[in-house]
Parts: sequence; C-alpha cells; structure tokens
Amino acid sequence: MENIKYSKIYRIIHWTIAFSLLLLLITIFLRLTWMNKNNIAAIIQNYLSGTDQVLSQDQLIVLAKKIRQPMWNWHIYIGYVLTGLFSLRFILPLFGHMKFQNPLVKNLSIKEKFQKWTYIIFYLCVVISLVTGLIIEFGSKELKKPMEEIHVLSIYYLVGFIIIHVAGVFVAEFTNQKGIISRIVSGSKKEN
Repeated sequence: MENIKYSKIYRIIHWTIAFSLLLLLITIFLRLTWMNKNNIAAIIQNYLSGTDQVLSQDQLIVLAKKIRQPMWNWHIYIGYVLTGLFSLRFILPLFGHMKFQNPLVKNLSIKEKFQKWTYIIFYLCVVISLVTGLIIEFGSKELKKPMEEIHVLSIYYLVGFIIIHVAGVFVAEFTNQKGIISRIVSGSKKEN
C-alpha cells in the first residue's frame, strides 16, 4: 500500500469538513436530547407550577421552540458552510487537487474497494442531506415535509461513516499505513 501525501489544501478541507460535520452532529444530538422541545416545555411547566401563570401545552411547545431556535440556527449556518466546503471539494479535482478515487480500478484489494465505495456513498449521502436542507430552507412549503423526512435520516449515515472512518484510520495506522494520522494532521515530512 502506498503512503499517500496530503497537500495543505486537502488537509484544510478535510479538517474543516470534519469539524463542520461534528458541529452538525452536536446540534442534532442536542435537539434530540436536552434541547428537545418536550423536555424544555416540561421544564417551563415545572417552573410555572409554582407561580400563578398557566400555559397550554401548545403554548409551552411554541415557547420551547423559541428557546432552542438560536441553537438550531447554528445547524443551518453550519449547513451553509458545509455546502460551500463540499462545492469546493467537488470543484478542486478540476484543478488537479483532491482527485476522487475510482473503486472500479483493476488490481485493488477488497479493502481498497470497500474504502473507495464507502467514500462515494458518503459523498452521495452528504449531497442528499445538503440538497434536502437547502430545499427545507428555500423550497416551497409543499416540499418541506418530505424533504425533512429524508433530511432526518442523515444522522444514521453520519454516525455510521464516522465509526467506519475512525476504525479504518486506526487499523491503517497500526498495520500497513503507519503515520497516516500525522500525515493528515501535518502533511508528509520532506525527505532530505
């Protein structure tokens, strides 16, 4: 297996995409757990039970959504950043940078084919997530609900890819590609 050298542009794009995906995952996690509208509504209701104020369940949910909206706005902003990064990721190969690897090339091992197909599937899933997210934000109201149903599925491929990717990096690091982690962090050291 060859030792791949990662250019500065490759490393910057890789880590910016990774950081953006991690931030998106955090906003999703918060929305599904602590910042869940029902949890927030219950906290408000619990607080109001000691006062003379009463809100209906619908009012509590509306208030809960308003409380978590600034956090959810970050999900949207990061989605815009990721859209720009992926656009750049798909444009760079036209200029000789970050070329896509072909899983159909002959003489590839099963591991190499799996790796290349994993990336293609990942890129396809991210594009679907980005497009559905943009349609949710800018598309017609009729498309919002079906696009949300597709967009919500993003968490499954994202978590799956992260697990496969991290496991693959560690396997490579401790087998036939020693130094892969340091190369993706700082690039290859030039030989004297």
